[in-house]
Amino acid sequence: MNGRPAVLLDRDGTLTEPRHYPSSPAELVLQPGIGAPLRGLRELGVALVVVTNQSGLARGLFTPQDLDAMHRHLRSRLRALGVRLDGIYHCPHHPDGTVPELAVRCRCRKPGPGLLLRAAEDLHLDLARSWMVGDFASDVGAGRRAGCRTALVGPAAAEPDPDSPAPDLRAPTTARALELIAGAFGGTP
Repeated sequence: MNGRPAVLLDRDGTLTEPRHYPSSPAELVLQPGIGAPLRGLRELGVALVVVTNQSGLARGLFTPQDLDAMHRHLRSRLRALGVRLDGIYHCPHHPDGTVPELAVRCRCRKPGPGLLLRAAEDLHLDLARSWMVGDFASDVGAGRRAGCRTALVGPAAAEPDPDSPAPDLRAPTTARALELIAGAFGGTP
């Protein structure tokens, strides 16, 4: 596919600090030190896209309006750091949900590649030249299934799981992973 490369980022625990089912904008706190490496990637022509499972919708823990408010807040916080996102894609489904229309098995929930494939189609991304960055094996699985290189960050990166897909890169923080990815794109790590 012809298109530009992207860094596809999980939201909770990767782009933002880990929270259990955040449901308000104030609960989305950016990971430390991510502004400069995200700006550096943009300067290299790399698209920045959030791809996030949001089963709290299926579980009735927050509404689509709450999610929209959280994502407006996220974009605003990133803009304050000089970073613009190209898109935010979310999966609202979970088979164990309590909201009947969302309590389904789907193709968009990571580790399925659906969110990444939809972003690639909408934004004309070249997934073979892109990276999926996340803090869980499901993020690595989604990236692999979509044909991306993958980075695992945070505590999971320090504890290899032989039953999970191996990432191309492991880093203790999202900021460090982004710096290394910028280096892979030819920028300064």
